[in-house]
Formats: sequence, C-alpha cells, structure tokens
Amino acid sequence: MSPSLSHILTVVTSYLDRNPGERDALAGLLAALDASAEPTNRATLPAHITCSAVVIDRHRRVLHIRHEASGGLLLAPGGHVKADDDTLLAAAVREVKEEAGIPASALVLTPELRDEPIDIDVHAKDPNPARGEAAHRHYDVRFVFYLADGAPEFAPQAEEVTGRAWLPFDEVSSPTLREKLGDAALDGVIVAVNASAIIHDGNGRYLLHLRDANKPWIWEPGCWSLLGGGREPQDRTLLDTVRRELREEAGLTVADLEPYAVEQVTGTHGTRVPIQLFTGLWNGDPARLPLTEGVMLAWVRPEKFPHMTMLPSTRELLERHLVDHPLPADGPTAPAGTARAEAPSGTVLNVVGVHLYLERDGQVLLGLRHPDSAYAGGSWHVLAGHCEAEAASACLVREADEEAGLVIDLADVELVHTVHMREQPTEPPRVQLFFRARRWEGEPKLREPDKCVSWRWWSVKDLPEPIVPYTRTAIEGIRASRTYTELGWGR
Repeated sequence: MSPSLSHILTVVTSYLDRNPGERDALAGLLAALDASAEPTNRATLPAHITCSAVVIDRHRRVLHIRHEASGGLLLAPGGHVKADDDTLLAAAVREVKEEAGIPASALVLTPELRDEPIDIDVHAKDPNPARGEAAHRHYDVRFVFYLADGAPEFAPQAEEVTGRAWLPFDEVSSPTLREKLGDAALDGVIVAVNASAIIHDGNGRYLLHLRDANKPWIWEPGCWSLLGGGREPQDRTLLDTVRRELREEAGLTVADLEPYAVEQVTGTHGTRVPIQLFTGLWNGDPARLPLTEGVMLAWVRPEKFPHMTMLPSTRELLERHLVDHPLPADGPTAPAGTARAEAPSGTVLNVVGVHLYLERDGQVLLGLRHPDSAYAGGSWHVLAGHCEAEAASACLVREADEEAGLVIDLADVELVHTVHMREQPTEPPRVQLFFRARRWEGEPKLREPDKCVSWRWWSVKDLPEPIVPYTRTAIEGIRASRTYTELGWGR
C-alpha cells in the first residue's frame, strides 16, 4: 500500500517546521497535497514525489551512484515510490537495496534526524516521449542513513547503475543537500537512541510486556518484549530515557539500573536499530502496576520462552542474561536498598504523589492533560509526579524541571496540603503531597506534550472545568489554611 496522504502531510509539515524558509519553494507540493490526486504516483502531473537515500559512512562521505537514465550523472540512490512502499522512508530504503545492493539491515537511522528527511529538493524533469511523460517536476524527499559496520560490498543494479563514488560533504552533487550536510553535525558514528530494561527478580523470573497485536505500525506487535522506548529531548542520558519509559508505560521504578549491553535489532523498516540495554532487580506484583501501553505485564520463567510469541532475538538476549546472572547458591538476593523488616500484618502499599502549587498574583498554575493521557485525560491538573527512590521534595524539583522547565531550589519548597485518598477499593491508597514553591525561575514550557498540552494561570477563585477533583479540593484547602484532607474512604 502506497504512503497515505496523512503520512506524507505529516512528513512535509514536520520538515517545514524545521525549515520554514522553504515554505514558498514547496508551495506547489503543499497545493498538490490539498488536491485529490495521488502525490506519489508517477502519472500525477505536473509534479509528484520521489524519494532518495543519503547514505553516510564513518568517513563522512555520501554514497553516489552513476545512473544510466540520468546521462551518467552521480546521484544519491533514489527513485519513484512504488505501490508496496507504505512510507516515504520505506521507498528510500528499497531504492538503496535495488540500486546499490545495500540491504536495509546495513542502514541505521541517524540520532540527529531519525525518520525525518534532511532535504526536500525541487527539480525539473524533461519530457520523456518513450514513457508518454510531459515535462514535470520532482519533489525529492531525502532521508539520511549511516552505513553500519559489516555492510556488504557495493552490488549495483546492472541495468540502471554503471558505477559509484563516495563523496565528501563539500563535493555532494546536489547543492541543497550539500548545504544542509554542511550545517548538520552528521559524523557517521552509530550510537543508540533507544533504551530498554531487562528486569528480573533474582530468582530466575523476567518481567515481560505483551504488546498490542493489531497495530502493525508499532515495533513487535503482539509479541512479548522488554519495556523501553526512544530518547526524547528532555532525556539527558539513555538512563533517563529508560527510567522515563518505565515510569510512563507502567508506573514502575527500578532503583539500581545498570548498563548491560548494546543490542542490534531490526526496526519497522528493516533498518538496524542499536538499543542500549539496562538491567535491574525488582520483585513486585505486575498486576498492581498501572500499565498504559500494551496488554499486560507478567513474570515469566525461561522454560516458558519457547511457547510464547517472542522475537528470537529477545529470547536469545534473555537466555544470555540468565547465563551472565546465575542464581546464587544460597538462594536469590533482594535488590540493593530494598531489604526491610517484615511489614506488620494488614498493611498495604500507599502510592506517594507530589504536586506543585504555584500561585502568582492570585492565580494558580494548571496544566491541561493530553486527551489520551492514561490519567485524567482532558482535565486540568497541577504539575505532578510519583516518587522514585528519592525524597518527596527532591522528586518535586525534578518533576518541575522535566515537565515544565521550571527551576526550583529545595530551600524554597514547603508542604502546604496532604490528601490521603482511595479512588477505587481495588486500587492502592494514595498519599498526595502538595508543595508550594515560594520562588522559581523560568516560565512553564511544554516539555512533555504527550502528557500536557497547555500550561495556564487560573484565578484561584474561578478554577476551570473539568479539573481533577482532588486537585480542586487541595487548592480550596490551601486557601482555607487546611493542611489535610481525606477522600474516598467512605466507599
């Protein structure tokens, strides 16, 4: 199935957001996307979309091939989109294989651009009477790949390609591409931009995630996999990435995650994807975790792996990890820092949440939760988060920076209200701590747009609707100088 119009529009819009000065040059493309014709069909005139691959090696050189059809010009591998290319990037990957003999498994998306194009070039094409084509234009969408170690030798498509050359950036044949490469920090060095966690209990069990089955556009649909994901702008390190992913996907905190290995896997387009793996000990109940993606989490023993829908690479990885982390002769060990006395009979876990109460000129800062948020989608809420292995006030300072780019000193934080609540009888109780920051630096920014779509100052006397109920209760309590509220215990 050829790329959908919505996919193409997303790619082009994102490109223009990064290159606003090219909007006039691509006005014809935008107009074509508004029309009903298929923009990737070569029969669509007076213009249509083509795709090219900018393949960069470790010496910062770009692959060029000599096309017979172009009169012997040296060009990047590329061509028309075919009916079975489901994305524009897939078309570029296919062209590299067809024209240069380089398979998708030898290509790696760059950490700088990932699946975004580096350039969209507009060039005129002469009439081709043999094909019945009049003069027209190509909008060539160009994607960047790094050449992986161990890539096969160049194997050109004999009927179309007569040679190849690896050219340095300043000798690249396309002027627009040459300019963008000169401005980009592309060095050909392959680094991981994804992170996953191998979580085990020290007793031979592994925490695995069953992914959604009917979503072919995601990685490993319907498979048992590891928790993890891609690096985002707010992540300073890949350790930050995996901690955030565990927190977002499952409300999970693993205290002592350590680097384990960098694994090479196959991505959705067949390209090579390096993943930084971390490992850590946890021994909780997966059924009590608030899973926000996929079907379920479960403890699994290695003897069950052969009977589960799991990528061979995942199974091999876990079996290797088990060899590297054998069970101690005297039995399993507990995670570092988790040893504690036996809890008194009848006690249950209480989840601790921290909340930022910022008031300025009679107005309080609230964020509008994303409609698809796992909690309180479409409602207003104060900046909030859950404590990891840290003090509550330190957690508040961290969350303020991660979610809104606000800098707060611990000395300026004071506890002003506590809500002890139970939303459902089947869920653990929650202790919601509200802290006031007397001073802070910065203005609220949308650092996590998948969670919050807007920050706004609201009058404390006229709070918006819908608002998270316990948030309204806490704000009213703070204004009335009450320090404690209980909710939901009568049910």
